[in-house]
Amino acid sequence: MFVDEVKLKVIAGDGGMGCTSFRREKFVPMGGPDGGNGGRGSNVIFMADKSLKTLIDLRYNKIIKGHKGENGKGQNKYGKNSEDIIIKVPLGTTIYDDDTNLVIKDIINEDDKVVVAKGGRGGRGNKAFATHDNPAPKFSEKGEAGEIRYLRCELKMLADVGIVGLPSVGKSTFLSVISSAKPKIAAYHFTTLSPNLGVVKLIDGSSFVVADLPGLIEGASEGVGLGFQFLKHAMRCHVLLHMVDMSSETAIKDYEVVRNEICKYSKKLANKKEIIAASKMDMPSAKENLAKFKKAYPDKEIYEISSIVGAGIDTLLKALYTAQAENNEALYSDDEIEDSVYIKFKEEKPYTITREDNVWVIRGEKIERLFNMTKFEEEEGVLRFGRILKAMGVEDELAALGAEPGDDVAINDYLFTYKG
Repeated sequence: MFVDEVKLKVIAGDGGMGCTSFRREKFVPMGGPDGGNGGRGSNVIFMADKSLKTLIDLRYNKIIKGHKGENGKGQNKYGKNSEDIIIKVPLGTTIYDDDTNLVIKDIINEDDKVVVAKGGRGGRGNKAFATHDNPAPKFSEKGEAGEIRYLRCELKMLADVGIVGLPSVGKSTFLSVISSAKPKIAAYHFTTLSPNLGVVKLIDGSSFVVADLPGLIEGASEGVGLGFQFLKHAMRCHVLLHMVDMSSETAIKDYEVVRNEICKYSKKLANKKEIIAASKMDMPSAKENLAKFKKAYPDKEIYEISSIVGAGIDTLLKALYTAQAENNEALYSDDEIEDSVYIKFKEEKPYTITREDNVWVIRGEKIERLFNMTKFEEEEGVLRFGRILKAMGVEDELAALGAEPGDDVAINDYLFTYKG
């Protein structure tokens, strides 16, 4: 089964908990803190695997979850980092963040890999919090939660030239003639149910890859037939070879139907270099129909071929090789790619406070992370949490907004009482 698009949820591993511990040894009075840090949780990594040809393995694995880091222990024993989760995908897989629709990574090289969800760092043990003023802290941290992301993976065949056209115009026959590919060929529509790849080798030793894409029909850009499923594969190609059956009296209309669907699907696809192959030129009415076609489209680059008798094939292949070498444009623009590197020129406010249903709600990544990593069963941990909030200006802002003693304050799903 050819599967070229899947959606999945990835959950990186949580960090292990830090340990609250003190040295308790004979003849060692006043043993200091010796709680170790927790280990890092698993990262989720996508990696290229050239032996894979489909995303079917991911179709039945919709939730990928990393492992929790090991908890820290006494005697300064740090928890082990969890092994990363490696997910192998075929070359040509584009990974999107499904929430933002930005490209996380386009996997096109054998050594490509990307961390799609980062494991949480381990919580610090009480040894890490020892200071001159507080040499024996009685608190430690929970591990940080692993990153959660919703992804969309699309497999786009890695081909230099994509053959498009209506069903039964001779695309598969042409591919079988110019390469060693053996696509299914029959005298009925939609013989090709998945893209077929073939490597074309020219006499001078140069080569390029051609993809036979399933036939388009009217309405393909809106999901009719098979074309919509596979138009995305044409997006990766440098050149479109538009094959038109010149034995058909409706050759001009056939060309316009496919061209219209391409334009509806994507302007970027419509602007790709296009070469027209006038196929089945060995048929009786082909010459007459071609003359009409050239009159309707005098500026198009057209090559006459017959895959059955081998006429015009070499000339067309040379033109395709030159065109694909000259039209190797970038697949994505900068504003479509997720930027993981940024420069912070100004410190942004780390939280917001809003009034919702008579509750003061505090939101902010930094505060929520601090909340999630605080062990509220440890009194010193709670006091530290309060000191940090005060240092961040939370109490002053609540007062400025009109909070009164006894009001409820929410962080995540936990309610606190404001004391003023």
